[in-house]
Amino acid sequence: MDKKNKEEKKKRREYNRGTAFVKIMAGILALLMVGGTCATLIFALI
Repeated sequence: MDKKNKEEKKKRREYNRGTAFVKIMAGILALLMVGGTCATLIFALI
């Protein structure tokens, strides 16, 4: 039972780290998209 608990905690920790990584990547991609849109608008207006 103790071994099972340790495995569950380990899985949960890895899952949390994975979701944090995915959120960070999504944030970076969103910033790149917004930045690209702004740059396009600026170059189009010049």
